[in-house]
Amino acid sequence: MGHREDLLEGAKRCLLVKGFLRTTARDIVKESGTNLASIGYHYGSKDALLVQAYVALIEATGHRFEPGGEGEGAPATPTGSLERFRQVWTSITSAVGEARAIWMLSFEVVVQGERLAEIRQMLVEAEEQGRSGLLPLFNDIPEEEQDKETVDTEGRFYQTLLQGLMVQWVFNPDTATDADQLTEGLRRVTEGFSRS
Repeated sequence: MGHREDLLEGAKRCLLVKGFLRTTARDIVKESGTNLASIGYHYGSKDALLVQAYVALIEATGHRFEPGGEGEGAPATPTGSLERFRQVWTSITSAVGEARAIWMLSFEVVVQGERLAEIRQMLVEAEEQGRSGLLPLFNDIPEEEQDKETVDTEGRFYQTLLQGLMVQWVFNPDTATDADQLTEGLRRVTEGFSRS
């Protein structure tokens, strides 16, 4: 690995242990075995490096959300079905233990947003990418082929559900909504629409 990759890996480890606020450039240098000048050369700033590290952590976690993850080689159910909806949310909630530290980073940005203004702005700009990244789990259309309207509607819907579940699972995993409850709630809501 070169300095760029070493810095990214070191920044990821620092984020998971210290979070955004407590991670210093010196921490990253120590963890990566590089030097301070490398941060500016490769990433422009410590904050830009931390955002890249955070995005890389999110992307790695997102792969654990793939439908069919309930059993080795289990096929994904048809898109648009309640069973597919349940299957994806089962995969997501199953990955909570591994993703907890990453979700805590998200809350640090929400709670400490004013103190992390540069980081917060970079992450706000990456939000659309997060929405489009969730969609293939539900509709099997590659991320780069998602149209803007779908990203702005369905993507926002799934992102809102994910963020709500994150709050519950970080706050109290024992009482957090599970995939079956979420799916049954959706079934009842849509059934209510058809009666209207």
